[in-house]
Amino acid sequence: MATTKRDFYETLGVPKNASDEEIKKAYRKLAMKHHPDRNHGDAAKDAEAKFKEVKEAYEMLSDPEKRAAYDQYGHAGVDPNMRGAGAAGGFAEAFGDIFGEVFGGRAGGRQSGGRQVFRGSDLSYAMEVTLEEAAEGKEAQIRIPSWDDCTVCNGSGAKPGTKPITCTTCHGQGAVQMRQGFFSVQQTCPTCHGSGKLVPEPCTTCAGRGKLKNTKTLEVKIPAGIDDGMRIRSTGNGEPGSNGGPPGDLYIEIRLKKHELFERDGDDLHCVVPVSITTAALGGEINVPTLSGAAAIDIPEGTQSGKQFRLRGKGVKGVRSSYPGDLYCHVRVETPVKLTEHQRKLLKQLDEALRKGGDKHSPTDKGWFDKAKEFFSGSPAA
Repeated sequence: MATTKRDFYETLGVPKNASDEEIKKAYRKLAMKHHPDRNHGDAAKDAEAKFKEVKEAYEMLSDPEKRAAYDQYGHAGVDPNMRGAGAAGGFAEAFGDIFGEVFGGRAGGRQSGGRQVFRGSDLSYAMEVTLEEAAEGKEAQIRIPSWDDCTVCNGSGAKPGTKPITCTTCHGQGAVQMRQGFFSVQQTCPTCHGSGKLVPEPCTTCAGRGKLKNTKTLEVKIPAGIDDGMRIRSTGNGEPGSNGGPPGDLYIEIRLKKHELFERDGDDLHCVVPVSITTAALGGEINVPTLSGAAAIDIPEGTQSGKQFRLRGKGVKGVRSSYPGDLYCHVRVETPVKLTEHQRKLLKQLDEALRKGGDKHSPTDKGWFDKAKEFFSGSPAA
C-alpha cells in the first residue's frame, strides 16, 4: 500500500497563509533538529527520513509557482520531475545558512546564471532642516557617492589589452560543491568570490574593481510634517551590488535644527512668552509668534509665571496626522531691571500698599511660607 504524504504545511508546522520568511524560519529550525550529523545511533535513521521530508516540503513551498500549484491541486499539482528546479535560489539560500551553522561554513548569495550575486550595501545621509522646512516640506539637492564604470577598462576590471579569465576553481560557475555524507551543498567560490572570473592583470586605474567612485546630485523631496529622526528611503541609490547584484538603498535621516523660539514635541509646539509685571498684574492682550504668523492671547488679571495658554491647531501637521497639533505658550513674568530712582520709589510705594492689603494680593506666598516653616521646624504649621 502506498504511503500517503503529509501536508507540506503540516510538515513544516506553519499555516497555509505563512509568509516566505516564516516558512524559511520553520525549515531551518526543523532541518537543524533532524540533521543526520546531529543524530546518532538508533535515532539517526528516523532523523534522516524526517530531514528529507522537511527538505522536500521547503523545496516546494519556497518556490512561488510550485506553492501556488500545491495550494490549488495538492500533491497532484506538483510535478515530481520538476522537484527542486525552480526552488534553487530560495532553497540554496536557506540550506546554505544551515550548512554554515552545522559545519562553520559561510552561505553565499543568491545565484543567477551560475554566478553568486550580492546586493549592495545601504548608505545613510544626515540632512539638517529647519522647523519651518520640516513643517512645510521642501525640495533639496544633495551630493551622494556614485560608482561609474571605469572608462579605461570599460568596467571589466582588467588591464587594457588583457581580459578576465574563467576561474579555475569553480570553472566559471561562481560556486563550488561541497560534500558531507549523503548530500552536497553549493558554496560561494573562495577564489573568485562568486564572480566566476579572475583578473590576472588588474586595471591600474580602478584597481581591478571595474568601477570608479564619483559623486552625483540627487533631488530629494522632504514631506511636510517630517520630524527629527525620521528617514526617507531612496531606492537603488546605495552602493552597487557585486556580480550584477542589485544596488543598496540610500536612507536620508532628518536632523531638526534647534529653533530660537519653538521646541517641537511630536505635532505640538512649545514656546516661552515673556510678560511684563504690569500686564501680568492688570491683564491685557499680547501677540505671540506662530509658524503661520502672529496670534493674540488675552492675559487675565493676576496671571502668574508658568501659566500655560493653548492655541489649537497652531502646531505642526505631522506626516501621518489628519490635523495639526497645538501651540503651548508658557508665561514667564519678567522682573523689571535698571530702574530709575523714580521707578524705585513707585515700586516701594506699591509694595507698602500691597503689604497693607494682607495675603489677598499674594495668593502663593502664605502657603509657601507655611510649608517652609513646617520644613525647618519639623512639625506642621499652626
